Amino acid sequence: MDSETIVNDPDASLEPLLNGMYAQLKSWSDPMHRMGEYAGDNMMIRGSSTDAFYEFISYSRTPNNYRLTQFWNSGYKAIAQASNIIDMIDQGQSVEIDNNLGESYYVRGMLYFYLTRAFGRPYYQNPETNLGVPIVNGTPDDVINLELADRATVKESYEQAISDLKKAEELLTIDKDAIYASKEAAQAMLSRIYLYMSGTYTSPNTEYAQLSVDYADKVINSGKYSLLPRDQFMKYNTFVPENNAETIFAIKRVASEFSGYDHYYGVGGMYANLGGMGWGEMYASAKYIDLLNETGRNDWRENSYNMVDARSAFIQPTYSKDADTEEFTEVFRFIKEEGGNLNYVQAETTRNGAVITCQEGNDTYTLIPVDTDQEIYSILYKDGKTYTGVIDNYITLNRAYPQFYITKASLEGEESHLHSPLISRLSEIYLNRAEAYAKLGNYDAALADLNTIRERAILNGGYNALDASNASIRIDKERQLELAYQAERSYDVFRNGKELTREYPGPHNQFENISATDFRVVYYIPQDAINSYPGTLTQNPTQ
Repeated sequence: MDSETIVNDPDASLEPLLNGMYAQLKSWSDPMHRMGEYAGDNMMIRGSSTDAFYEFISYSRTPNNYRLTQFWNSGYKAIAQASNIIDMIDQGQSVEIDNNLGESYYVRGMLYFYLTRAFGRPYYQNPETNLGVPIVNGTPDDVINLELADRATVKESYEQAISDLKKAEELLTIDKDAIYASKEAAQAMLSRIYLYMSGTYTSPNTEYAQLSVDYADKVINSGKYSLLPRDQFMKYNTFVPENNAETIFAIKRVASEFSGYDHYYGVGGMYANLGGMGWGEMYASAKYIDLLNETGRNDWRENSYNMVDARSAFIQPTYSKDADTEEFTEVFRFIKEEGGNLNYVQAETTRNGAVITCQEGNDTYTLIPVDTDQEIYSILYKDGKTYTGVIDNYITLNRAYPQFYITKASLEGEESHLHSPLISRLSEIYLNRAEAYAKLGNYDAALADLNTIRERAILNGGYNALDASNASIRIDKERQLELAYQAERSYDVFRNGKELTREYPGPHNQFENISATDFRVVYYIPQDAINSYPGTLTQNPTQ
């Protein structure tokens, strides 16, 4: 579409232009999810992989990664589309046109933030000098002799995102479904950005913490969104975003985009095989399972199904029956350390009155009760160590790992791995405000927000108190539980100056602690982007 046609008839032109802008978010959201989630500790993979995403898991960073390139290219294409709309269309012609401009500002601001948190260091680490991303707002007039500036600083990149989102907040006045930008979507993103700028728990920036509270207030007090009741929340992933009272903004996907076996390639395809669709090669980590079980054991067995923590409903173990007896096999499952690695064991049990034993190979162990109501026991293993585990049904193994399938990124509309990636939902806003309040020293207000989310998930599971000694642990744990598989975890760890630990079974380096100052916390600028850039595009440090 030539610019003259667009300017002369913006009403007719804006809809396809906006559709094109939103369409870029579809291809962008796939690597966005993998970069944010795979680098965290909520999941494990069954083994090493030749796919480029394995670098996100293993922290073996390279600049020649096609998924990084997809994230960069799709992000900047959407920025270009949004910028060209902003540049070509005059503000003030109508409420509808202004709202469309607001949508463009939202998408541009949101993308600058996401790009900066991936390629720029955490904000508390010298944002005035650390590099963020190039700020290129629209097609330059002289494309032939183009010479673009190098990457802006992290501070400048954040300022660009904030400026765009504040402009979006001003212009967005029409209520639309959650698959379109809205005033509250802009406010939700501003709440998150200011939280990222609010320093660490030990060295908070109270100015930005207060701004995070202020923008969270706007979203919560708007009355446009509500937390789903517990039973509905446990089916959150099955609702389309337009009909979900908790969703603020999501990137809409439809089943026709994944015809035939293409459902394998959705975000959820690696997390489960559902209805014959999906690779099912990544599972909930033992660390995440332990967090879910911290208040009480979640039991996924059909005859004793009990979700103590509602977030457990998004986990689906693949229990299998014995081929001969057509019965489930009872096992004692625990994790042992052997040869410097952590591995699962599922040892078949035998009951003789009140005595329960399990057998691993030629070795038999007597189970020592820890909590018989929850069927939690321990054994004294042959290596002299005591291991605690649970009596459960046998879960199918993929290589050596029980398949704790993850369904949070699947089953939208009950359609296999259909999933509209979430950008903002109301529960995050409560948790943003809780953390910001804690950094302001207002622990009573932080506790109220924290328990709003916790008590929805765990009946009578709220904390009695919150203070400087436990706020960081409890709030971060709740963020991990609540926002798992939404591409937030690794960024949440590092922005608060913490270490990522992954001491659980899997092919990753299990005992490597990755600090927030590690050079691998940020991704390399894609080499393809550097090669094609009209000007200097500085790479991130390689050590």
